[in-house]
Amino acid sequence: MQKTKRSKSILESTDRIKEYSLSDAIKILKDNSKVKFVESLDCAIRLGVDPRHADQMVRGTVSLPNGTGKQVRVLVIAKGSKVQEALDAGADYAGSEEYLDKIKEGWTDVDVIIASPDSMSELGKLGKILGPKGLMPNPKSGTVTPDVTKAVKEVKAGKIEFRVDKAGIVHTSLGKLNFETDKLVENARAFLNTIVKLKPASAKGQYVKSLYLSTTMGPGLRILKEELSSN
Repeated sequence: MQKTKRSKSILESTDRIKEYSLSDAIKILKDNSKVKFVESLDCAIRLGVDPRHADQMVRGTVSLPNGTGKQVRVLVIAKGSKVQEALDAGADYAGSEEYLDKIKEGWTDVDVIIASPDSMSELGKLGKILGPKGLMPNPKSGTVTPDVTKAVKEVKAGKIEFRVDKAGIVHTSLGKLNFETDKLVENARAFLNTIVKLKPASAKGQYVKSLYLSTTMGPGLRILKEELSSN
């Protein structure tokens, strides 16, 4: 396959074997971003867990201190006064039956769904639609809660949800490349600290095996082991 000028330039300016500090990796990725849109800074962290065992499932949330840089579309399924509370807090959509009907028809044009506990009996029936898209609210992630105002504000401010996949890897986005390097490093450390705190008691051997930072269209750079152990 013939390489483009852009891919050749990236290969010449990066070392795919070398391990980088968080700040150096981010600076290199910034320098190599030549596309016509603002790329995201993504990370993939490989953990020494076996997700087939329930007691080694790593999942949780983290509030990135500098946000994600993305416009997050939030739907709140609630009733009564909580509908207006959600809208006042910044939710893009809020309601009950009308949105349940839209979801049944296949509408899922949102990034996060938050639900009040009394709405889950009906929303739970839509698991086959919402589950595969990662949109089903969950108490563990704070998306099933009576305090919809707090939940909406946290999501809008940069709270993200993550979970380990079948291969033992957690993928997430840490912000946009037009953030200052220091702010992206802060986001990365907040995420890493949360991952370390969630280490399952049953996990044996090395827990955090590797971390790669990349961009939407760019290369993946491996991060120094010292950066991982320092979190």
